[in-house]
Amino acid sequence: MEIILYLSVAVIAIAFFILVISVMKTLKSLGSTLDSVSSTLNGLESQLQGVTKESTELLHKTNLLAEDIQRKSEDLNTVVYAVKDVGHSIQSLNNSVKKVSTSISTELERNQGKISQVVGWGNAFIELKDKWKQKKEQQPNLHDKAVHKKPTPEDVQTQEKLVTRARSYNN
Repeated sequence: MEIILYLSVAVIAIAFFILVISVMKTLKSLGSTLDSVSSTLNGLESQLQGVTKESTELLHKTNLLAEDIQRKSEDLNTVVYAVKDVGHSIQSLNNSVKKVSTSISTELERNQGKISQVVGWGNAFIELKDKWKQKKEQQPNLHDKAVHKKPTPEDVQTQEKLVTRARSYNN
């Protein structure tokens, strides 16, 4: 029985030894797994820092863009107000032109008789002028006759009498 006891202790010792070796292999495997997880977490941490840095830069650029849009919107509002003022000015000018046109039209209607009379006088004047020109063209020019014609003794006497009379008036 003592042998059985020694054999039992030996079997327990061998079993314990196998158990220790299995636990040791398991712990080594667990250690390598934890090392892998640790390196993965280190990689994730560096990637997360890169993403955080890029997110911060993107947020900064977004804020700058929002400020730029706000500034340009205010500038555009100024342009819109200026265009609106130009529209009001043009409308005022149109109203002034309408008033002047209405005033001129009213004055024309009121003075229609006078205008007709002036037009009639103008037409009459033009007719008289045309008739005078025709009459002048039809009559021979007295100056041309005097240049081409030799004076007669009667013409000479008449001119001498006129000169004598003119001198008597001057004395």
